Amino acid sequence: MSTFTLTTPVAFLVFNRPETTARVFAAIREARPQQLLVVADGPRPERPDDLQKCAEVRRIVEQVDWPCEVFRNYSEINLGCKHRPISGFDWVFDIVEEAIVLEDDCLPDPTFFRFCQDLLQFYRNDERVMMICGTNLLGSWKEYQPQSYHFTHYDWVWGWASWRRAWRHNDANISLWGDQETKDRIKNILKSDKYYKLRAMTFELAYRNKVVAWDYQWACSRLIQRSLAIAPSVNLVANLGYGIDATHTIVLDEELSSIATGKATFPLLHNNSFIPDMEYDLKIVDMLTKKNSLFERIVRFCRLIKLRLGAKWISN
Repeated sequence: MSTFTLTTPVAFLVFNRPETTARVFAAIREARPQQLLVVADGPRPERPDDLQKCAEVRRIVEQVDWPCEVFRNYSEINLGCKHRPISGFDWVFDIVEEAIVLEDDCLPDPTFFRFCQDLLQFYRNDERVMMICGTNLLGSWKEYQPQSYHFTHYDWVWGWASWRRAWRHNDANISLWGDQETKDRIKNILKSDKYYKLRAMTFELAYRNKVVAWDYQWACSRLIQRSLAIAPSVNLVANLGYGIDATHTIVLDEELSSIATGKATFPLLHNNSFIPDMEYDLKIVDMLTKKNSLFERIVRFCRLIKLRLGAKWISN
């Protein structure tokens, strides 16, 4: 890693979490990108404590003490977990052709940056690939095989990278999901009823605006394009975001919050087969399906507790 130079722009999405922001920013500082694009959401009017927290977060990310061109996109109002990321990434990919993306609770191993940069370059003009993930939810996968990554339809946005050519296909409203033909095509791509049902559930929620999120739309948009994502053979990103002040991960999930991070090795050994690893995907589906029913009950319970304690639940 000593001879590696990070030339790929890094986009950093932040809000109101100074502690996790500081840890992730320290990792970015160590990587020393030549371009940094900071996307910040604004405070929620119903939460006066956000004013101080958002200000502290912005103070942290402005401590750029290495040669770097910095772009800032700060919202003075709260746009939330759907519109702030989407508008922010629209802005990012208007400025740069490709970027590595981190949110304020996604702590990367140092090798994550080179992993993304090498693959962004390798697949830059290959329309079959639209996303590079830093997370492997299984921790490691098929270490006995030589390749450094595998292709997947079950992407994860805890540290990722992409190109302008791919992001231009993102449909924030996934309007095509309303067509039965689109659903049939996606079901055919996923080749598993259980897999399709899990994805269709999240896509339907996003289509009907029943969930405040941006990544379901991104996943659906890429499936509509019949594209693949890349996942590393070992997990390269730790999620720091579980806790009562989180939006979607308020319940501590010991399995997901404690996935060990490994290190990518270089030069990367490329996967010569453009076939999604269905064994990996279905293991993820099984894991998430088992969690869903229990987690939904726990999340509803936690929200009820917050309401009864007088902390009004705000979806952000």
